[in-house]
Amino acid sequence: MAVVTMRELLESGVHFGHQTRRWNPKMKRFIFTERNGIYIIDLLQSLSYIDRAYEFVKETVAHGGTVMFVGTKKQAQEAIAEQATRVGMPYVNQRWLGGMLTNFSTVYKRLQRLKELEQIDFEDVAASGLTKKELLVLSREKAKLEKTLGGIREMQKVPSAVWIVDTKKEHIAVGEARKLNIPVVAILDTNCDPDEVDYKIPGNDDAIRSVTLLTRVIADAVAEGLISRSGVATEGKGEKAAGEPLAEWERDLLEGEKKAEEAAPAAAEGEKPAEAPAEEAPAEEAPAAEAEKPAEAAPAAEAEQA
Repeated sequence: MAVVTMRELLESGVHFGHQTRRWNPKMKRFIFTERNGIYIIDLLQSLSYIDRAYEFVKETVAHGGTVMFVGTKKQAQEAIAEQATRVGMPYVNQRWLGGMLTNFSTVYKRLQRLKELEQIDFEDVAASGLTKKELLVLSREKAKLEKTLGGIREMQKVPSAVWIVDTKKEHIAVGEARKLNIPVVAILDTNCDPDEVDYKIPGNDDAIRSVTLLTRVIADAVAEGLISRSGVATEGKGEKAAGEPLAEWERDLLEGEKKAEEAAPAAAEGEKPAEAPAEEAPAEEAPAAEAEKPAEAAPAAEAEQA
């Protein structure tokens, strides 16, 4: 079954590009025609690229990866937060902080600070051991951190891929992802640069319905990947997929388990040959008995001849 239909794309206005005077010539191959001074995007190509992006996201998540949802423009904020929360993925829908990927160690410290502030009971002044002014300052710090980092509070490391709405507005996020070789999946409007994106989806990145539809498609791919991952985890007894790098202690543990599994069949094969001769021992006595019979018959024959 198709991930999304042509009718859904048309109804959501995915085919509307920017005005003809605001375009990137590199997007020419994705443009179908021009109507009333607005470029119309080729939705047949969009369908094909949506399928590729869907498969990539699904496989990435199935192999243990995470996808960060990024969209800070007003048209995308609600859809980004809603769909990312639905599938349990990190998201940024307010301001992108410079270094959120390239300087993640510092961002992680701020995440730890946010969790510390969440432990404070701002309603009970007496129990906190702080003055009202100190609590007010801390509550403002907490609110600020929640606004900028609330969507990534559970993120432990940089994501395996990034979903971006409007690569021109989120050019800092795109640049950081490319610097770290993190695959970028994004909507490409007619004013964007397709060379910056690994898995492109030609479409309208300004209409709320278009952004909502395409973000939902990516979230559905994540959900399907999570289902596949849970099945693999059940069958594979906790082995990590090859798509995600393992920590040193995880590799040691995995190698130890593999050696133990290989040693078990070897030990079983070593026991079987030891038991085999005991079962076949009676069969070895038969030739000895046959050898005795001719020896007894020979003296009897000599006596008759005498």
